[in-house]
Amino acid sequence: MTGQQVLLTPDELEAALHAVGAARYHNLHPFHARLHSGKARRSEVQAWALNRYCYQSMIPIKDATVLARMDDAAVRREWRHRLEDHDGLAPGDGGIERWLKLTDSLGFSRSYVMSTAGILPGTRFAVEAYVHFCAEKTLLEAVASSLTELFSPKIISERVSGMLAHYDYVSRDTLAYFSARPTQARRDSDFALAYVKAHATTPGTQALAIRALEFKCDVLWAQLDALWGAYVDGHVPPGVWDPASSPEGAMGSRGAS
Repeated sequence: MTGQQVLLTPDELEAALHAVGAARYHNLHPFHARLHSGKARRSEVQAWALNRYCYQSMIPIKDATVLARMDDAAVRREWRHRLEDHDGLAPGDGGIERWLKLTDSLGFSRSYVMSTAGILPGTRFAVEAYVHFCAEKTLLEAVASSLTELFSPKIISERVSGMLAHYDYVSRDTLAYFSARPTQARRDSDFALAYVKAHATTPGTQALAIRALEFKCDVLWAQLDALWGAYVDGHVPPGVWDPASSPEGAMGSRGAS
């Protein structure tokens, strides 16, 4: 798409962005299908939650980096919602806190999760690449990369319904992170999409916006690739969480083995 030479109308640009999600969003990854269909072992669910914390915890840092580059107060006010959603407005509030409740329920200590000591190299590299992308690319590209939120309500619905149906060690309470996300994601993606359509007004800037969304899809896909290699295929890298040897994540015999 980066070789695009034709100027798209705003509606055509929106359609092109949706096409990226249809072809590349990580709901198509086999690990996602394994997770929500009940085929994942408990250790795989644990590894997913542990590694995903690394991504969740860096989202407000990424968003603060983007916010600092915005010179329009109205745009900053809209973007600031993202930090509030993840960090909360008070201790014990926000998306990161709700994610920690999930890892609590899976047997991990908060100190271990928050240290990110057990995170896969592939997870860490992908997350850091995303933060650097948003700091170093144009503001348009940084905003466009967030548009995976256009597609997240569908994957959240599949994930929550599937996990509740198949894993007796998760509940609506432990999956509370996802309860607010569809509404938040729609609000944020509506704003980001309008911003991209208003600012990507040449073939070159439209191509940059499309490629930024492709990159973000790659970031999410790479994280699931890393999980599959380590915890489905069993090639656990040295120095990361290993369910066979680590006391972290130890649980009783409930649920899938």
